[in-house]
Amino acid sequence: MFHLPEYHSPDFSLPAMRCAPDARTAPVFIDGTAPEGFHATSIFPEYFRINGEWQLAEESRMDCCVVVTDSGLKVVEPRNLKKGDLVITGRSEDCSEGIFLNSTPFHTPSGVQDTFSFRTGRSRETAHGKDYDTLADLLQYEKEHGRIIWVLGPACSFDETARKSMQALADNGFVHALLAGNALATHDLEAAYFQTALGQNIRTQESVHNGHYHHLDVINKVREAGSISAFIEKNNIQNGIMYGLVKNHIPFVLAGSIRDDGPLPEVIGNVYKAQKAMREEISKATTVIALATQLHTIATGNMTPAFRVQDGIIRPVYFYTIDISEFAGGKLRDRGSLYSVNLVTNVQDFLSRIAYKTGSL
Repeated sequence: MFHLPEYHSPDFSLPAMRCAPDARTAPVFIDGTAPEGFHATSIFPEYFRINGEWQLAEESRMDCCVVVTDSGLKVVEPRNLKKGDLVITGRSEDCSEGIFLNSTPFHTPSGVQDTFSFRTGRSRETAHGKDYDTLADLLQYEKEHGRIIWVLGPACSFDETARKSMQALADNGFVHALLAGNALATHDLEAAYFQTALGQNIRTQESVHNGHYHHLDVINKVREAGSISAFIEKNNIQNGIMYGLVKNHIPFVLAGSIRDDGPLPEVIGNVYKAQKAMREEISKATTVIALATQLHTIATGNMTPAFRVQDGIIRPVYFYTIDISEFAGGKLRDRGSLYSVNLVTNVQDFLSRIAYKTGSL
């Protein structure tokens, strides 16, 4: 049975915390430009001393500014600052400038650690059996108490079983929103319509004649229909990832890129509008699972905090990266975005196994 770890709050009774000064602020003089010495937020819970009281910036995320308002602290991207906003300044996080960063909010000792030991990292040699069990328990909990966001690359649509598994997860309540790009939706719909993905049969992986036209034909047909849901209804599509989302009224955000064909009607071409739409979903996430999409994973990780305030309780936000490349998980860690669990494995195998573990298949 899964249980949320307890949040370890700072000890505000310590002399340094009691005697800390109020955080300094400076006004914004030009829209979209932060004042000199602005404080940039991290993924961790951060407290700011305002009028002698420590306040948590609840809706935090990486690389943003903290604006002091009459109703509390507001975390804002620098480009969205407005003239007159009072922005917290200071770059010490040890409470000496009225700023304190809680870097170990959910720390629990994992047992005795020897100075030297084998397989302390996560690589292609790591055994993930326990990870699957842990994640399945987490998903069962989050199904009722949290919000599970999936971030998918197009490889998730290249295999018949993977598509069935993702649809089953959606059908059984383990998907609350999906973030992806044009390719994932296009090739999933191609698989539903032509039984191919990028021109290869989704069962046999054999290339079919003129298969390289299939994804273009599908994009054209979806644009003709006006929307993904209209295309699904018009062509009596009854399988796949996008079908599962539409059928279960699950929101999705398709962020565009320079490489896109078409794209599909729902793809958001403006990068800042796409970022805003992604952030609206991430702001409610308690677990994020990113599969085989390095750029989307990093983008999502950069806007995902390590914590969420839910019903007055501070709880962790769980982040899983699944990729056949060890580099993908390491890249996210190198960006400093968050501590995540990295599974180095084939995403098609992962989807079928986690669907089985959760009882979806």
